[in-house]
Amino acid sequence: MQCSHFLHQLRACAKSQNLLQGKKFHAQIIKTGLEQWEPLPNNLIDMYGKCAILEAAFHLFDELPQRDHVSWASILTAHNKANLPHRTLSIFRNMFAFDQLQPDNFVFATVVKACGSLGAVKQGKQVHARFVLSQFTDDDVVKSSLVDMYSKCGLLDDARWVFDSISWKNSVCWTAMISGYARNGWTLEAVKLLQRMPMKDLFSWTALISGIVQSGDGFDAIKLFIQMRREGVQIIDPFVLSSVVGASANLAALELGRQIHCLVVVFGYESSVFVSNALVDMYAKCSDILAAKDVFDKIHQRDVVSWTTIIVGAAQHGKAEEALTLFDEMILAGLKPNEVTFVGLIYACSHVGLVDKGRHLFNSMIKEYRINPSLQHYTCLLDLLSRSGHLDEADNLIKTMPFDPDEATWAALLSACKRYGNIEMGIRVSNHLLTLNLQEPSSYILLSSIYASADMWDYVSKVRKSMSVIAVKKEPGYSWVDLGKESQVFYAGETTCHVKEEIFGLLKDLDMEMKKRGYVPDTSFVLQDLEEQEKEQQLFWHSERLAVAYGLLKAVPGMVIRVVKNLRVCGDCHTVLKLICRIVGREIVVRDANRFHHFKDGECSCCDFW
Repeated sequence: MQCSHFLHQLRACAKSQNLLQGKKFHAQIIKTGLEQWEPLPNNLIDMYGKCAILEAAFHLFDELPQRDHVSWASILTAHNKANLPHRTLSIFRNMFAFDQLQPDNFVFATVVKACGSLGAVKQGKQVHARFVLSQFTDDDVVKSSLVDMYSKCGLLDDARWVFDSISWKNSVCWTAMISGYARNGWTLEAVKLLQRMPMKDLFSWTALISGIVQSGDGFDAIKLFIQMRREGVQIIDPFVLSSVVGASANLAALELGRQIHCLVVVFGYESSVFVSNALVDMYAKCSDILAAKDVFDKIHQRDVVSWTTIIVGAAQHGKAEEALTLFDEMILAGLKPNEVTFVGLIYACSHVGLVDKGRHLFNSMIKEYRINPSLQHYTCLLDLLSRSGHLDEADNLIKTMPFDPDEATWAALLSACKRYGNIEMGIRVSNHLLTLNLQEPSSYILLSSIYASADMWDYVSKVRKSMSVIAVKKEPGYSWVDLGKESQVFYAGETTCHVKEEIFGLLKDLDMEMKKRGYVPDTSFVLQDLEEQEKEQQLFWHSERLAVAYGLLKAVPGMVIRVVKNLRVCGDCHTVLKLICRIVGREIVVRDANRFHHFKDGECSCCDFW
């Protein structure tokens, strides 16, 4: 009777993740001498695992004189829950060696989940083979896990083959297959499968919508969310709201994001941390950093994602001091920063020249927080050193870092060489870049500029030929202006907009005024081999200028003009937008592929280095 009582209480503690109460019952079990009475030890392992106290769970597991399938399933599940799937696979290998046990259906499902989390398709197929040869080969729960694993590994045909073999398809396997299609960009197949699902519910809709958001298709995700609402699906879980908030962030659709925020409040989910974190990210990516900070300030139980999101947001908006202050507050609150936190911090330092602070943060990341720097961390540090004129130190870093530098890393150093007039280093870096398969037009422009500065015209010609090739291959530039109730997309060199003549007239008037103030078009940013006048005309029709002109014509007077560009803003357009914001007396915010540019009073928040 006493054993049954403890068993019931431990399961309740595991379900509610009540660690304090679970520890009390554990102490009582030890006092009564029942710690070895089955099935209490396995339930203790399960309780500690679900309460994320992995060390205690593993200690109990290790001390068991006789481990069974439940023991193994509990400890493997605990490692999955602790986000340590590599440890799950490592421990699983010892199951037969130590206890001569073959996996059962619960163990198979747990190991397959670990393979999916890691994207370890080779190991996943090996586990699948063992499952097929086992006595559990018809287990639909394991098959559902296999569907999810293959979907996460991008093997959708394999996932569908397993899905079709499931005799009784529950909502878990339907949702796994729908999510797999959606995440991998197979939107039509995902929608068709949802339509075939016998009992569609919020969770199947959420799998579809969140998967499509992950694939990068924010427009379709929003359309499907609206369709879900029209079909009267009750929102009893907030995850779908965080997904559509994420779609608004990716689209930089501020007004849409505000409407979803209202829905969050109406449904009473503003206290959900992950929804609030998504809102902070959305407002930051939609260029309203003040609204992002307001949401952040209202979060009662902030986690590391909350702090990191606002820190990165502040850094991307050029608010370095605020980002660093937030970091200090985060540490005082007792939270441990993660890899993304340090990317934002070092990035912030690079844009205000805080070299010593940036070095200190990079070193503390390694020594104090035991975080191994990634290539992105090294690139941020190199960017910091380069921007501040520490070219020799940056050059040494690029030679000694434990990663092969990519195009962005080399471009950061080359850009600094140009800025500080170090032609010798610039030529050496340029010669190396010429051997790479460069993708960014801005890299070619940098190369051409460095060679021209050194009167190396043969190399300039060589770069120009390469530029002509990439001009054909590169993604067409487009810009999107959001005016709240309406939005408009513009592509470089063309506009079918109904106010085309008004846009042309406004840009022509602004061009004349800019030239009076000393503006000279920088045609080096035009990749094609054209006459000078034709190059100037190409610059005139760049998509961000069209979007800004449309915003000036259509927006409410005094409203901030917010533009999103899929590529990096070219240097000439950057100059033009600084002039336009001063001429018209309006703030213009542009989110390009690199960062945010706040144009106000003739200046930009990036300090002309981006």
